[in-house]
Amino acid sequence: MIVLGVDPGSHQTGWGLVTWDAGRLRMIAAGVLRLEGSLAARLVELRRGLADVLQRHHPQAAAVEEPFGQQRFVRSALVLAHARGVVLLACAEAGLEPHPYTPAMVKRVVCGSGNAEKLQIRRSVQGLLRLRELPPADAADALAVALCHVLAEGTRRLVGKRA
Repeated sequence: MIVLGVDPGSHQTGWGLVTWDAGRLRMIAAGVLRLEGSLAARLVELRRGLADVLQRHHPQAAAVEEPFGQQRFVRSALVLAHARGVVLLACAEAGLEPHPYTPAMVKRVVCGSGNAEKLQIRRSVQGLLRLRELPPADAADALAVALCHVLAEGTRRLVGKRA
Protein backbone atom coordinates (compact mmCIF):
# COMPACT_ATOMS: atom_id res chain seq x y z
CA MET A 1 0.00 0.00 0.00
CA ILE A 2 1.28 3.45 -0.93
CA VAL A 3 0.63 6.14 1.69
CA LEU A 4 0.77 9.86 1.02
CA GLY A 5 1.84 11.99 3.98
CA VAL A 6 1.25 15.75 3.93
CA ASP A 7 2.60 18.50 6.18
CA PRO A 8 0.34 21.44 5.25
CA GLY A 9 1.66 24.97 5.12
CA SER A 10 0.54 28.19 3.51
CA HIS A 11 3.95 28.97 1.96
CA GLN A 12 5.49 25.49 1.84
CA THR A 13 3.70 22.16 1.96
CA GLY A 14 5.72 19.00 2.33
CA TRP A 15 4.56 15.73 0.79
CA GLY A 16 5.97 12.23 0.86
CA LEU A 17 4.99 8.78 -0.35
CA VAL A 18 5.94 5.67 1.59
CA THR A 19 5.21 1.98 1.23
CA TRP A 20 5.84 -1.19 3.19
CA ASP A 21 7.43 -3.40 0.56
CA ALA A 22 8.70 -6.95 1.17
CA GLY A 23 9.01 -6.33 4.90
CA ARG A 24 10.82 -3.03 4.43
CA LEU A 25 9.79 0.62 4.60
CA ARG A 26 10.56 2.41 1.35
CA MET A 27 10.24 5.99 0.14
CA ILE A 28 8.65 6.33 -3.29
CA ALA A 29 8.94 10.10 -3.69
CA ALA A 30 8.93 13.29 -1.64
CA GLY A 31 9.01 16.99 -2.18
CA VAL A 32 7.99 20.44 -1.13
CA LEU A 33 5.38 22.59 -2.85
CA ARG A 34 6.64 26.17 -2.62
CA LEU A 35 3.68 28.51 -2.82
CA GLU A 36 3.84 32.18 -3.82
CA GLY A 37 1.50 35.12 -4.29
CA SER A 38 -1.68 36.05 -2.47
CA LEU A 39 -3.32 33.56 -0.13
CA ALA A 40 -5.90 32.67 -2.78
CA ALA A 41 -3.17 32.12 -5.40
CA ARG A 42 -1.16 29.95 -2.99
CA LEU A 43 -4.21 27.82 -2.23
CA VAL A 44 -4.89 27.27 -5.95
CA GLU A 45 -1.21 26.37 -6.44
CA LEU A 46 -1.39 23.97 -3.48
CA ARG A 47 -4.44 22.18 -4.90
CA ARG A 48 -2.86 21.86 -8.34
CA GLY A 49 0.45 20.63 -6.98
CA LEU A 50 -1.10 18.07 -4.68
CA ALA A 51 -3.53 16.91 -7.39
CA ASP A 52 -0.52 16.32 -9.64
CA VAL A 53 1.23 14.23 -6.95
CA LEU A 54 -1.96 12.21 -6.39
CA GLN A 55 -2.46 11.63 -10.11
CA ARG A 56 1.17 10.59 -10.71
CA HIS A 57 1.49 8.18 -7.78
CA HIS A 58 -2.05 6.89 -7.03
CA PRO A 59 -1.67 6.35 -3.26
CA GLN A 60 -4.19 4.06 -1.55
CA ALA A 61 -4.16 6.05 1.71
CA ALA A 62 -3.39 9.57 2.91
CA ALA A 63 -2.27 10.95 6.25
CA VAL A 64 -2.27 14.65 7.12
CA GLU A 65 -0.69 16.40 10.05
CA GLU A 66 -3.23 18.22 12.19
CA PRO A 67 -2.57 21.80 13.23
CA PHE A 68 -0.68 22.28 16.45
CA GLY A 69 -3.30 22.52 19.20
CA GLN A 70 -1.76 25.43 21.08
CA GLN A 71 -1.53 27.99 18.25
CA ARG A 72 -0.61 31.32 19.85
CA PHE A 73 -1.19 33.39 16.73
CA VAL A 74 -4.81 33.25 15.61
CA ARG A 75 -4.16 34.65 12.11
CA SER A 76 -1.46 32.05 11.43
CA ALA A 77 -3.76 29.30 12.65
CA LEU A 78 -6.53 30.47 10.33
CA VAL A 79 -4.24 30.62 7.30
CA LEU A 80 -2.91 27.14 8.11
CA ALA A 81 -6.50 25.89 8.38
CA HIS A 82 -7.16 27.18 4.84
CA ALA A 83 -4.14 25.23 3.54
CA ARG A 84 -5.18 22.09 5.42
CA GLY A 85 -8.69 22.41 3.98
CA VAL A 86 -7.26 22.47 0.46
CA VAL A 87 -5.20 19.36 1.25
CA LEU A 88 -8.34 17.58 2.49
CA LEU A 89 -10.20 18.68 -0.65
CA ALA A 90 -7.46 17.41 -3.00
CA CYS A 91 -7.41 14.07 -1.19
CA ALA A 92 -11.21 13.78 -1.28
CA GLU A 93 -11.22 14.54 -5.01
CA ALA A 94 -8.79 11.64 -5.44
CA GLY A 95 -11.11 9.34 -3.47
CA LEU A 96 -9.03 9.32 -0.28
CA GLU A 97 -10.18 9.97 3.27
CA PRO A 98 -7.07 11.42 4.97
CA HIS A 99 -6.14 10.10 8.41
CA PRO A 100 -5.25 12.91 10.83
CA TYR A 101 -2.21 12.71 13.11
CA THR A 102 -1.08 15.26 15.67
CA PRO A 103 2.54 16.45 15.57
CA ALA A 104 3.16 14.79 18.96
CA MET A 105 1.81 11.44 17.71
CA VAL A 106 3.98 11.59 14.59
CA LYS A 107 7.08 12.40 16.67
CA ARG A 108 6.29 9.66 19.18
CA VAL A 109 5.84 6.98 16.51
CA VAL A 110 8.78 8.00 14.30
CA CYS A 111 11.27 9.22 16.92
CA GLY A 112 10.12 7.62 20.16
CA SER A 113 9.42 10.99 21.79
CA GLY A 114 6.55 13.43 21.32
CA ASN A 115 9.01 16.28 21.95
CA ALA A 116 11.49 15.46 19.17
CA GLU A 117 13.20 18.37 17.42
CA LYS A 118 13.19 18.96 13.64
CA LEU A 119 16.69 17.53 13.12
CA GLN A 120 15.79 14.42 15.12
CA ILE A 121 12.73 13.89 12.88
CA ARG A 122 14.86 14.26 9.75
CA ARG A 123 17.42 11.77 11.06
CA SER A 124 14.76 9.25 12.10
CA VAL A 125 13.11 9.47 8.68
CA GLN A 126 16.52 9.06 7.03
CA GLY A 127 17.23 5.95 9.11
CA LEU A 128 13.81 4.32 8.80
CA LEU A 129 13.78 4.78 5.02
CA ARG A 130 17.52 4.11 4.57
CA LEU A 131 18.07 7.38 2.73
CA ARG A 132 21.59 8.45 1.81
CA GLU A 133 20.96 12.10 2.65
CA LEU A 134 18.82 14.00 5.11
CA PRO A 135 15.57 14.98 3.42
CA PRO A 136 14.53 18.68 3.42
CA ALA A 137 12.68 19.60 6.61
CA ASP A 138 9.16 19.95 5.14
CA ALA A 139 9.50 16.78 3.06
CA ALA A 140 10.86 14.94 6.12
CA ASP A 141 7.85 16.05 8.16
CA ALA A 142 5.50 14.74 5.45
CA LEU A 143 7.40 11.46 5.21
CA ALA A 144 7.16 11.17 9.01
CA VAL A 145 3.37 11.59 8.78
CA ALA A 146 3.20 8.84 6.12
CA LEU A 147 5.47 6.59 8.22
CA CYS A 148 3.28 7.20 11.25
CA HIS A 149 0.27 5.95 9.31
CA VAL A 150 2.07 2.91 7.86
CA LEU A 151 3.39 1.91 11.28
CA ALA A 152 0.08 2.61 13.05
CA GLU A 153 -1.84 0.55 10.47
CA GLY A 154 0.65 -2.31 10.79
CA THR A 155 0.20 -2.29 14.55
CA ARG A 156 -3.61 -2.23 14.20
CA ARG A 157 -3.48 -5.26 11.90
CA LEU A 158 -1.18 -7.16 14.27
CA VAL A 159 -3.37 -6.43 17.27
CA GLY A 160 -6.49 -7.30 15.26
CA LYS A 161 -5.05 -10.71 14.32
CA ARG A 162 -4.32 -11.53 17.97
CA ALA A 163 -7.77 -10.57 19.26
